[in-house]
Amino acid sequence: MIEDIKKDAADRMQKSVAALTTAMAKIRAGRAHTSLLDQIMVPYYGSDVALSQVANVGIEDSRTLTVTPWEKNMLSVVEKAIMTSDLGVNPNSAGMTIRIPIPPLTEERRKDMVKIAKNEAEGARVAIRNIRRDANSTLKELLKDKDISEDQERGAVELIQKLTDTTIKQIDAVLAEKEVDLMEV
Repeated sequence: MIEDIKKDAADRMQKSVAALTTAMAKIRAGRAHTSLLDQIMVPYYGSDVALSQVANVGIEDSRTLTVTPWEKNMLSVVEKAIMTSDLGVNPNSAGMTIRIPIPPLTEERRKDMVKIAKNEAEGARVAIRNIRRDANSTLKELLKDKDISEDQERGAVELIQKLTDTTIKQIDAVLAEKEVDLMEV
């Protein structure tokens, strides 16, 4: 019973770390990366689909992304979707390929990106603490129902706390790595 609670908490905490890693990948560091375009949705035969489902997204060089739509009539639609996104980039179409130059970040913009990264990390820490709270309240319920002893509950709470501390350290490591990446010129 306690092992199930611990396993569930560990799984949920790792999912939070994975979600943070995904969110950090979307914060651009002035280099071209295909994940920058992951959240762009394109209207396709009456429904919005992810850009990667209607076009091939690639990296031409360290500062340029290429998007090649699979259908010729999608070229202008894809280009418009990229322009209207909140990425702040200007796509250029040449034949059947759209080139997206990634502008270098200014010092001020880099600091803003670090703030955004810190906010993402804090959100992940809050999620971890909520998972800890849920696990501890489940343990208290078991104690109240006399399914476990006080010693078992105390030991399990300590295990959950160690798990929380380890996961918070992982989040801090992801944040530190992203900060270094963002401030690198």
